[in-house]
Amino acid sequence: MSREETEPVSDTLRRLAPQVLGALVRRYGRFDPAEDAVQEALLKAARQWPDTGIPERPFGWLLQVASRKLIDLLRADQARREREVRAAREDVGGPVGDADDTLILLLLCCHPSLSAASQIALTLRAVGGLTTKEIARMFLTSEDSMTRRISRAKRTVQDSGVPFRMPPEEERSERLGAVLHVLYLIFTEGYSATSGPDVRRGDLVAEAIRLAGLTAALLPDDSEAAGLLALMLLTDARSPARVTEQGELVPLHEQDRTRWKAESIRRGVELVTAALPRGPVGPYQLQAAIAAVHDEAPNAEETDWRQIVGLYRLLLKVSASPVAKVSHAVAVGMADGPAAGLEVLEALENRDRRFYAARAHLLEKAGERERARDAYLRAAELATNIRQVRYLNACARRLSEGAGHD
Repeated sequence: MSREETEPVSDTLRRLAPQVLGALVRRYGRFDPAEDAVQEALLKAARQWPDTGIPERPFGWLLQVASRKLIDLLRADQARREREVRAAREDVGGPVGDADDTLILLLLCCHPSLSAASQIALTLRAVGGLTTKEIARMFLTSEDSMTRRISRAKRTVQDSGVPFRMPPEEERSERLGAVLHVLYLIFTEGYSATSGPDVRRGDLVAEAIRLAGLTAALLPDDSEAAGLLALMLLTDARSPARVTEQGELVPLHEQDRTRWKAESIRRGVELVTAALPRGPVGPYQLQAAIAAVHDEAPNAEETDWRQIVGLYRLLLKVSASPVAKVSHAVAVGMADGPAAGLEVLEALENRDRRFYAARAHLLEKAGERERARDAYLRAAELATNIRQVRYLNACARRLSEGAGHD
């Protein structure tokens, strides 16, 4: 009597499962879908074998069922990817004859003669397909005001006489950079709203990620397009843990990382890992790499701050924005101590909400509670989002109450 005839079905399945999985991964090289396929095969066996008996060759039976399921999954995944690319190419007004048409439209919407606000509005309207009413609601303004803004933007583009074709090679890089910058602005406003009752504007975040995905599909060899999409995914992955049930801010080091979006992190890491070696390395790839270091740390204490400092130093060489400078100072403070971070911070000229919030954080870590409280209050004065104001004032109040107990 064979082993399979004497052992329970559950034990047979438990014993053979890793063998079947190993065979599939070796054959197809795809772990995640192979694991799903094996689970489907095990489920089917658990339903059938108690009635029909364990097959003469249970391993072969499981491998055959799992292989068929895996092939179905891989075909479905390929079909999904093809649909996404096809949708990206057909996004504006139905099918187009040339896949470049959507990209050209994006370039027109981000015409350099338009202000950033007009570029954003026109992109959301023409490429995103949103109604004027929806865009107005996103930017907390009236529909009439947004209608006028979009109409002026359209006239400006029309009057510029730019033909509907890909710009010359010498202009292309700059114009593509404008497209990515506009998508970045849309995402940034959605993730950290400058005004309104909420910290995060989910509608803007979702649209920014969708448009970034469309752009990356149209520019499959552009590392910065992939980097921008990766940055958005890796940053938004934290959104479920970023606010309390009451909508109040939760700082990164206090967030419950089990609530972060694992699939977004996986996709983002995959994108930036593939993009960086292709080069040239730009600011979105570097910001995505920084976000990946944060997201892959099992907890705040194990964050590789020295690697983050190194990435910020590279970022400052290619894009020394005020936000990057402040973030670099905070990273130095986390890696080398608050005094070192404060030394870097105090050398900065731009002193906005982020500057004072960073100063408060580093001063608090240095044990200078009173100066930290004053910095939190100053940051709250400069903040324009009510949730940010509440959070910063709460930090100041916590330090005041703590001082009363010293």
